[in-house]
Amino acid sequence: MLIGIVGKPSCGKSTFFKSLTLAEVEIASYPFTTIKPNHAIGFVRVDCVEKEFNVKCNPREGYCLDGTRFVPVNLLDVAGLVPGAHEGKGLGNQFLDDLRQADAFIHVIDISGSTNEKGESVEKLSYNPENDIKFLEIELDLWFFQLIKKGWDKFIRHLKMEHSELHQGIAKQLSSLGVTESIAEEVIKRFQKIPETDDEILLLATMIRKKTKPMIIAANKIDVSGSEKNYNNLKNKFKDYIIIPCSAESELSLREAVKKNLIKYIPGNNKFEIIGDINERQKKALTFIKENILNKYKTTGVQDVLDKSVFDLLKYIAIFPGGVSKLEDSQGRVIPDCFLLKEGSTALDFAFKIHTDIGNKFVKAIDVKKRLPVGKDHKLRHRDVIEIKTT
Repeated sequence: MLIGIVGKPSCGKSTFFKSLTLAEVEIASYPFTTIKPNHAIGFVRVDCVEKEFNVKCNPREGYCLDGTRFVPVNLLDVAGLVPGAHEGKGLGNQFLDDLRQADAFIHVIDISGSTNEKGESVEKLSYNPENDIKFLEIELDLWFFQLIKKGWDKFIRHLKMEHSELHQGIAKQLSSLGVTESIAEEVIKRFQKIPETDDEILLLATMIRKKTKPMIIAANKIDVSGSEKNYNNLKNKFKDYIIIPCSAESELSLREAVKKNLIKYIPGNNKFEIIGDINERQKKALTFIKENILNKYKTTGVQDVLDKSVFDLLKYIAIFPGGVSKLEDSQGRVIPDCFLLKEGSTALDFAFKIHTDIGNKFVKAIDVKKRLPVGKDHKLRHRDVIEIKTT
């Protein structure tokens, strides 16, 4: 799974990325700070099953804090996008090419309205952030349109000569964007005939883009005075989107304070505890975060955005491998692993996720919580603990 973090320049995108990953990225208030894409690992929250078994887990990857498991997810921060990116404006060509492999997008916008479409500073609240949502949709749709349109007539003639199905051809042509035959077939059903006009092909592109690159909105800089009005307007106008108010700067400050042993804080929580010596400047900053972000919005929003991207947008579930007789692996680590699988995955899917050999030798699975055997077609549920029996 790869989640791309997108947005115009100077919207706080790199700050958002660093707050999730603590990766060393360049952060500045001028356009195109990010030139090359930044890859790093973020972590989604899952209620660990350790308490249900009265044990303490030892994660092999990620970590666990007070019963909250943090499971790794690949993130990609790319160069800022400006209107006309599909034509190569700004760093558009590079931006779009970097995003080909992403399964979903987190669109970071400046909800304060203090930067225009080019990422240039303007008087706060003078720019309407809904324009950013609209222009990104347009750029992505036109990007898909160009990819589909290129050689479309030749593609259709070839399709007719081979008597192939349209959805199979589209899936093959757009496989680099994650288009499968089932997605193409679902989308093409909306058309009475083969799309031929530019308007029809653009509609096809839009539908495929929504299916293959779902998007969540991170309404960043919610801590800026007046931003809440813009946030409420967006919620009313874009009801099809999940829109989360957030303050990437606040989240980054909290995580940096944890790193310096100044506070105890679990990402995504609504509170923190001061455990180290802090100066007046630090105290003032932490008080601001507590009063203006955590007390008002319950979290900084940053962790929520990533969690909802994985579990609500992409519909993943978390599954723990374990055994009825013991929860340790060969090295004595308790509940060491937690896997993310697509909703609707079966016990056999899980076996193959662990290892191909385990999938090939699958005999049955056991629901460890219920201590009941289940078959290969048994659909798994979020936070199941599953033991796989093989030959």
